[in-house]
Amino acid sequence: MTDKVSKWVQLEQPRLGSRVTYATDEFFGAKERLIDPAEPVFIADKYDDHGKWMDGWESRRKRVPGHDYCVIRLGVPGIVHGFNVDTSHFTGNYPPQVSVEGCVSDDDVPEEGWEEILPRTDIKGNAHNFLDVRNDKTFTHVRLHIYPDGGVARLRVFGEIRADFRDVDGYVDLAALEHGGRPIACSDQHYGSVHNLLAPGRGVNMGDGWETARRRGPGNDWVIIALGQPGEIARAEIDTAHFKGNYPDRVSLDGGMFASDDEVTNASPEWKTLLPEARLKMDQQHYFDDALQRIGPVSHVRMSIYPDGGISRVRLFGKVHG
Repeated sequence: MTDKVSKWVQLEQPRLGSRVTYATDEFFGAKERLIDPAEPVFIADKYDDHGKWMDGWESRRKRVPGHDYCVIRLGVPGIVHGFNVDTSHFTGNYPPQVSVEGCVSDDDVPEEGWEEILPRTDIKGNAHNFLDVRNDKTFTHVRLHIYPDGGVARLRVFGEIRADFRDVDGYVDLAALEHGGRPIACSDQHYGSVHNLLAPGRGVNMGDGWETARRRGPGNDWVIIALGQPGEIARAEIDTAHFKGNYPDRVSLDGGMFASDDEVTNASPEWKTLLPEARLKMDQQHYFDDALQRIGPVSHVRMSIYPDGGISRVRLFGKVHG
């Protein structure tokens, strides 16, 4: 269940513009903590004016009928494939059950149009509760219900973004998270998540990139990226921001047109050279346009680094095909 859900993009990320816009109660823990990108922590002797400080969203003990809930407005609308209701450090104060709804609205706190994504489900305390869902609709908001009250450290909303390129005339970053790009496979991500490669903006530090373990044997590391839409790539940017003693020596790019992600492997014979091996430098943006080979439209791109190391961001600019 974990691998099935967590392979998708995290739609709740604040760097995509997502916000917690409402909570029925946040007496013990602020609602904004629910989508904090950092892992939740426990500080044994930390208290505030309301009691024990907890790194998450926590409501009071409910003494009247009903239950608590909160609303998250997604920065980019997406199709939801699953959740991680993370109750880390909540042991005697977690909600025993949750459910989730979704809707499409222009309002921060919609009152109408909600429909069930996840039915009322039992969860455990101090645990990562990975919950798979079956829904193919695009939502702008999700509403987390907890029964009847309690605390949730983090909510991760996994899904995919399907950007609308109908009005785009010109070049666009086909690999950007906000345009539907997503990594689907990689050789290693020991130090930094491969999903960071396609995030908005430049990396804030070395941890905000993709970094592999030091390779002690033959071969090289790689990542495969599914583009938001197939297109012909005219310019690539490889950013090694913050990677100084651990950036890759070289990089290359290959592209291919595949009918689905299931057909894509590192060993596929369909790959064509987009960028021959090129040298990289530490802590800087590298731009490639004339060096790119014209191989026509592609749906997926493989970035290979030699032999290992860290990359902060990848941008693949091109025109949408079709």
